[in-house]
Amino acid sequence: MDIINVKNLCKTYKVSKRDSGFKNALKSFFKREYKYIKAVQDVSFTIREGEIVGYIGPNGAGKSTTIKMLSGILKPDSGKMIINGMDPVNDRIKYVKEIGVVFGQKSQLWWDIPAIESFDLLRDIYKVPNDEYVKTRDELIKLLELEEIVKMPVRQLSLGQRMKCELVASLLHNPKILFLDEPTIGLDAISKVIVRDFIKKINKEKKVTVILTTHDMADIESLADRVIVIGNGKKLYDGDINDIKKKYSNEKIVEIYYDKLKEIPKIKNTEIISNDNGVIKIKIDNRVVTASDVTSEYSKICEIKDINVLSSPIDDIIYKLYEDFKI
Repeated sequence: MDIINVKNLCKTYKVSKRDSGFKNALKSFFKREYKYIKAVQDVSFTIREGEIVGYIGPNGAGKSTTIKMLSGILKPDSGKMIINGMDPVNDRIKYVKEIGVVFGQKSQLWWDIPAIESFDLLRDIYKVPNDEYVKTRDELIKLLELEEIVKMPVRQLSLGQRMKCELVASLLHNPKILFLDEPTIGLDAISKVIVRDFIKKINKEKKVTVILTTHDMADIESLADRVIVIGNGKKLYDGDINDIKKKYSNEKIVEIYYDKLKEIPKIKNTEIISNDNGVIKIKIDNRVVTASDVTSEYSKICEIKDINVLSSPIDDIIYKLYEDFKI
């Protein structure tokens, strides 16, 4: 069942422009010049209930603009959005009770009071029954290990602590859909793992549909099976992340741990990256030569102790996709 239906969504920004210098500043004061930026151009997609979808693209691609339109913050210039049977703009009061939103660089928590008091205020705003609120709040706090942290003023929290509290705040009213815009920005490695595991848990147990925008491809690889790629405001790709890997991950690194290697065999379509301390790293193009081919050649001239085959990092794969579309 589709919970999100987006058709021909468009958004253009009108921004002022001027050259540097006092003369140009004075001229702009009396007669301002503008340019128009097409942030989102004719974007369409559907998302099924319970899916986690990565919405990715380079800076300025239109990711955050799309999320703001889907969450009802921005009104599109044209196009249609039906989310959980509602229009995010026209049905805004009813709609916001069904969604949770986390913007990595913007906070929904009050700065000078403990996060737990912000949670209480959000309970009143969303009119959540107290018994239901306390059960949900305590469960989320326990899952994210925030028992003591929520008692501290938000301004005293680290970025990682605050982001965990933001996640709790976005889920207190048990939304059906969660929009996450850079949710792990600035987090350390341990905090990222905790947040990713938390997102997977609420998706699995509560069937929360998640749309995730991020520049951290490890987030995408960990959480999403499907990605929508956007560039220059246009949808470039919509499909299984494994299909992208198959298309763009032609290079692999073969690590061979060896004893008694006297010479390096010449194998076509391979490149030696390094050879040190009994480990040789070989780059191969797996369209024309396999890791098995390379291993077989080396087994003839040395004693192989171990083998490791590494695929291209997801960041490199997405970069190649961007290159194909010249963005």
